[in-house]
Amino acid sequence: MTKDVFLYDATLRDGAQTEGIAFTVEDKLKIARKLDEFGIDYVEGGWPAANPTDLAFFERVREVPLRHAKLAAFGSTRRPKLSAEEDPQVRQLVELGAPVVTVVGKSWTLHVKEVLRASLERNLSMIEDSVSFCKRHGVELIFDAEHYFDGYRADPGYALETLRTAECAGADIICLCDTNGGVQSQQLVEAIQAAQGAVKTTLGIHTHNDCDLAVANTLLAVAHGVRHVQGTINGYGERCGNANLCSLIPNLQLKLGKRVVDQEALTRLYTLSHYVAEIANLPPLDRQPFVGRAAFAHKGGIHVDAVLKNPATYEHIAPDEVGNQRRLLVSDQAGTSAVVYRAAKVEVDLPKDSPEARRIVARLKEMEHQGYQFEGAEASFELLVKKTMGLYQKLFDLEGFRVIVERHPDGEILTEATIKVTVGGVSEHTACEGDGPVHALDGALRKALEPFYPNLREIKLTDFKVRVMDTEAGTAAKVRVLVESSDETESWSTVGVHENIIEASWQALVDSVEYGLMKHGEGRNNKQ
Repeated sequence: MTKDVFLYDATLRDGAQTEGIAFTVEDKLKIARKLDEFGIDYVEGGWPAANPTDLAFFERVREVPLRHAKLAAFGSTRRPKLSAEEDPQVRQLVELGAPVVTVVGKSWTLHVKEVLRASLERNLSMIEDSVSFCKRHGVELIFDAEHYFDGYRADPGYALETLRTAECAGADIICLCDTNGGVQSQQLVEAIQAAQGAVKTTLGIHTHNDCDLAVANTLLAVAHGVRHVQGTINGYGERCGNANLCSLIPNLQLKLGKRVVDQEALTRLYTLSHYVAEIANLPPLDRQPFVGRAAFAHKGGIHVDAVLKNPATYEHIAPDEVGNQRRLLVSDQAGTSAVVYRAAKVEVDLPKDSPEARRIVARLKEMEHQGYQFEGAEASFELLVKKTMGLYQKLFDLEGFRVIVERHPDGEILTEATIKVTVGGVSEHTACEGDGPVHALDGALRKALEPFYPNLREIKLTDFKVRVMDTEAGTAAKVRVLVESSDETESWSTVGVHENIIEASWQALVDSVEYGLMKHGEGRNNKQ
């Protein structure tokens, strides 16, 4: 495929500078391979002279080289008092064997004087020597003109001279960097046009998001002829982050008609975004455009009704173009259309004008008024639908439970739950210790039910979240508990609400167990 714009991913270096991210070598290898599979053109592996993790990555990646992407090693221009040949950091860049070297150099007089503590002429010499040294070793050379836009605003002549110096030294690509993320769009266009008049080398763009303009400014740069785009997955990066490739890629390809990846790869963008978030150990951003879980979620009744008639009414692209999916949320703002749609998803035929549909909507709004939330608790919603329509079979009756938390003088805390349930006329009374009250209660319930429902052993509680509904009420406030459970094939979420956190947890636990057993087709069996 002939490409109009080439993608340079900096997740493994710039993205690693995100607060809360600490990639291991294995993490970096996994992400690099995933980026390569996706079709990214350049993968920046890191700054090998800056830390041992990046150096180890370059050594390990030789074992399984990238198939499509070019691996780039990142470094800076030589030190002011050393030649490039003498500077171990510059020499290391070409000794690693990466086919691409990215050298960052100063384009802003403020940085030259205050950070390098060098003369303007010395900085130009550092750029020329570093670029030409690397080029003599046969690598593709990208020159990152750091702070170019601030530099152009402060001293246009000098900023442009740094670009001309890099070009004369042999740079293959000159990337214009908005390192502080502060350039405004009109200033960006003016500075790009000046660069185009000063050099003939292919230009790139590298933006940060400190003014929430990184994606917009990158798209504007492409519209004005820039063909090399740098960014990170999910917009990870220092401070407010870098230009988000998960927004740039679909905007470039679907909106601007620029060929950047295979069409089939584009349908894996959602998976790529969430994969990198998982490796980074950060929660995916639900409201992220294109790849967020809420990107194609519809809640308002009017919106839902319109989308069911024609998705284009409230969706600018089809969700599956980027591997995402449409979600119609059920809430106190939803109308009958959303409830009917969600019922159909769980194979329940619910006519829109039926009394059952109206009862479900009324019950839904009543429960959400009490503090329940079904947007993130699909399993509880399905149980609500089936209970209202008479399709629910009760699996057990609770006769009562007790939870005891005991703290000893030495600080040891013991928690025990006892529970009594009846299944098909047979009473079970069990007890279980746990790490906390919810853990103990979950264990006691399982001990009581597993003799009747063996498949319960396959259902695991995987997450537990508590939210205080009214903070002004203090310890007497209602709490909403969300429980996530899973088996070997899927996961599901349930909700409970009460002033007592144990009761709220119990409601969510019961829904979780009943939904899981219902999914496994369990019924009342005789105790063996």
